[in-house]
Amino acid sequence: MPEPQPVGNRQSGWTSTHYNRLKIYEKLISGLAAPMMILLVWLHVLAAVIWIGGTIFLSVVLVPVLRREPFASQRSLLFRTIARRFRAVVWGTIAVLLFTGPPLLHLRGIPIVDPSGWPTVLVAKLGLVTLLLLLTLTHDLILGPRVGRILRLPTESRTRFDHALVLWSPWIARFSLVLTLAVLLAAVMLVRS
Repeated sequence: MPEPQPVGNRQSGWTSTHYNRLKIYEKLISGLAAPMMILLVWLHVLAAVIWIGGTIFLSVVLVPVLRREPFASQRSLLFRTIARRFRAVVWGTIAVLLFTGPPLLHLRGIPIVDPSGWPTVLVAKLGLVTLLLLLTLTHDLILGPRVGRILRLPTESRTRFDHALVLWSPWIARFSLVLTLAVLLAAVMLVRS
C-alpha cells in the first residue's frame, strides 16, 4: 500500500478523505488480526488433530481389531471401505493445513516468499511435510490401489513382488504416522521459537 502523502498534496492524489479511509482500514485490519489468527490457528490445529488422531486410530485400534477371528471374512472389505473414507478426510485436512499455514506464517512475521528469512525449524517442518505429502500421494494413488488388487487375487497367483508389496505396505502407513508426529513436533518447536 503506498505511503500517504501529506493531506492536500495534489501530486500524490491523496486527499484527507483518502487518508481518513486508510486510517479506518488500518484500524479494522488491526482489530481483525487477533480473531483471524485465533480462527486460523484453530482450523490448523483441528485439521492436524483429525489427521494424526485418525491415523493413530487406524493403526492402534482398527487394524488390531480387524485381525481378530470374528472379522476375518470381512476384514479386507471393512478395511478398504474405512480407508477410502479416511482418505477423503486426510486430503480435506491437508487442504486446510495448506490453506491456513501460509497466513499463519505471515501473521507471525515470517516472510513467506523469502526462504532465506525462514527459521531452521520451519525449513525442517516443510521438508517433512513435503516428504509426507509425497508418501501420502504414493500410498493413495499407487500402492493402496495396487495392494487392493493384489489382495483380491488368489494367494497362489501372486508374484514374489506382490507378496513383498502386501507385506511392506502397512510399514509405509506406519512410517507416515511417524512423519506426521515429526511434523507435529516441528510445529510445536516453531511456535515455541
